[in-house]
Amino acid sequence: MHRFNLIISSSRFTEEEAQDEIMDLLEMFGDPESESEITEIKGIIVAQTALDPFLVIDKLKDLVATEPWQVRYVLRVLPIEAVVPTDLDAIREAAKELAIRIENDDTFRITIEKRHSHIASMDVINAIAREIGSKVDLENPDWVILVEILGVQTGISIIEPDQMFSSVVEKRGE
Repeated sequence: MHRFNLIISSSRFTEEEAQDEIMDLLEMFGDPESESEITEIKGIIVAQTALDPFLVIDKLKDLVATEPWQVRYVLRVLPIEAVVPTDLDAIREAAKELAIRIENDDTFRITIEKRHSHIASMDVINAIAREIGSKVDLENPDWVILVEILGVQTGISIIEPDQMFSSVVEKRGE
């Protein structure tokens, strides 16, 4: 799948159940036409929905708060704003375009999750950080530059720290 705006993780060997679950949830949230694919990476599913991916995160959090049994196999959902080839220049340019939301007095952190790629994490961090004039705060940033490398494709988002969904965290009520 070349276009996706959600990355879903599950336990190994429960990818099919998680895929069915996220598709049912997306339909319940209002998108019966969404598409998903189990990737070659164990525990990773990608999905494309017509819904705002940040709205999906909010709806998942609300659902788990009221009906936690509805989410059994989906462990984590990440909103993705841009998908580019896994190439340093493409990643840097996409991050630079998305980072216009980061104000000069805001802080940021770059989080990279790398799967099936030999590109060095520090090379990605250095390429992106050079483009952003704000200060880095690894502990309590205003923004997280999320770089999800999935083999030949990379998903990128600029998110606030609470704009990710983790079923474990939500079920614990943190």
